Amino acid sequence: MPWPELIGVLRFNAAGLIPAIAQDWLDGAVLMLAWMNAEAIEQTLATGEVHYWSRSRQELWHKGATSGHIQTLRGLRYDCDADVLLLSIEQRGDVACHTGARSCFFADGLTATGISAERLNAGAQPPADACSELARVINGRRDHPEPGSYTNKLLEGGDNSILKKIGEESAEFVMACKDDDAAAIAGEAADLIFHLQVALAHHGVPWRRVQEVLAARRGAPRRTQEPS
Repeated sequence: MPWPELIGVLRFNAAGLIPAIAQDWLDGAVLMLAWMNAEAIEQTLATGEVHYWSRSRQELWHKGATSGHIQTLRGLRYDCDADVLLLSIEQRGDVACHTGARSCFFADGLTATGISAERLNAGAQPPADACSELARVINGRRDHPEPGSYTNKLLEGGDNSILKKIGEESAEFVMACKDDDAAAIAGEAADLIFHLQVALAHHGVPWRRVQEVLAARRGAPRRTQEPS
């Protein structure tokens, strides 16, 4: 949608502002909320880098211009009332919050943990898709082993242990599909994904790397033959 047409559709508040939620383009994690005016939207679309409007400084704010934590725009949507923006962004440095956290939403209101240095130092993360959350847990076990952890047992066994389990889980997934058992298929697929992620962690390949490959393939020309 052309910029003038987009501005005409959006419903700004009395101050000429609209809230904008920044969301990671790969794992869907909510990173921050800020405000935009027509000029900020125009600059964002023109440059491909997200600009906000600073209510405290009353000026245009090029996110990351000082810190280096620039946000590259990957997509822009608005809600059913056209009064909230959802920005799909690629966050440079994986830090969106001024505190140094990945996301501004690290305080857990349900457990009343609040904002604390302890939470920040613990690396609290915003909710993301289940596979990304799983990858963080597995990487955490790799970097900080826990006694009795099944994940650590696999990692300690290296490729011999991990790849054996992948072979077993692959066969079980195939058999579940052959039996046309939906519950078993879902369960075996989950087991297979878990063990694949353990292998990725063992070899130092981030799950995000897999997501990037999938995202690139989604936009690539359709294949005429099977991948080699």
